[in-house]
Amino acid sequence: MSAIVVGAGIGGLAATISLRRAGCEVTLVEQTRRFTEIGAGIQLAPNATRVLRRLGLLDAVAERANRPAELTFRTWSDGTVITRYALGRDAEDEFGSPYLQAHRADLHQALADAVPPWSVRLNTAVVGIDQDDTSAYVTTAGGERLGADLVVAADGVRSPARQWLFGADEAVSSGTAAYRALLPAAEVADLDLPEYALWLGPDRHFVHYWVRRGELLNVVGICRTEAAQESWTARAEPGEQQREFEGWDPRVLSLLERSGQMLRYGIHTRAPLTRWNLGRVTLLGDSAHAMVPFQAQGAAQAIMDAAVLGDVLTGATPADVPDALDRYARRRIATATSVQARSQRAGTDYHLPDGPEARARNARLTAYAAENRFGPHSLAWAD
Repeated sequence: MSAIVVGAGIGGLAATISLRRAGCEVTLVEQTRRFTEIGAGIQLAPNATRVLRRLGLLDAVAERANRPAELTFRTWSDGTVITRYALGRDAEDEFGSPYLQAHRADLHQALADAVPPWSVRLNTAVVGIDQDDTSAYVTTAGGERLGADLVVAADGVRSPARQWLFGADEAVSSGTAAYRALLPAAEVADLDLPEYALWLGPDRHFVHYWVRRGELLNVVGICRTEAAQESWTARAEPGEQQREFEGWDPRVLSLLERSGQMLRYGIHTRAPLTRWNLGRVTLLGDSAHAMVPFQAQGAAQAIMDAAVLGDVLTGATPADVPDALDRYARRRIATATSVQARSQRAGTDYHLPDGPEARARNARLTAYAAENRFGPHSLAWAD
């Protein structure tokens, strides 16, 4: 069995590893000249870390990650605790795997280290995908036509493959943008910060947590906006983030001030699909189900895709590929679509105006903690 994976992000790397474990010969095609993963913090819930354990990578990721003991929801103006949800040892015992917070580059490196160099073709842009009854093919910008028994398109939120398979369909703005930065621990030691907190305010929310074993604080401020550039490297105007969060708790404002010039990126999503595959070609990760990050499940869902893809292709023959990809999509679409929807609803809930709506939300969050000490975001963790 042979496979081509397009895209060497977290989903593409996880798919490559999972397919190799299923017995496939895999060629990973990536348009950049070298493996690179920018970004800052990333959260890995137990559904993701269980897969990393199966792939033999959990120890490498956990070694450089942080394990928060709890998540607190707080009011925007003075940091009053709305409610607390358990993480740490309690979550690990309940779900069978840890909740980790890591630097995105550390996760990417652990995945990349598990892919042998001979399986990778860097500096290779894909400009087309096609297939016949027995094989699938990618055409490169250099004019090559590479064939395999299946093609996995893990080519991101603006996936060209998605359009090649299913027609015109653009990524859409979520109406939110994120300011982000990483701060060394020594620069924030005087602020008496909670370990992991999510601050809720009108049209905005703010989150911070530790990565790199507590060496760096990941800081993210989310604001509603008409439109914003989708870029991991675009910079905010000096002082822009303080103006956006004017009047917030002094600790939040101190973090924003000490962050200096922050990066700012627009958050984009894709509409849910009723199918991800066509013949011998399938989508995976953001190309299939890009979502807002308000349930911290984007990367986790891509990793779950990779695990199921490996499962359905274990023991398969080339002739079995179309049926196996049907099973992959059937097993994943409902869950990923549900997580997409819950993430969107969470963003709406987080940004309610002060007054009756916010008070009702706070009461719901508190009541939920009495029923489920791990919070509503844990609904995906048992998958």
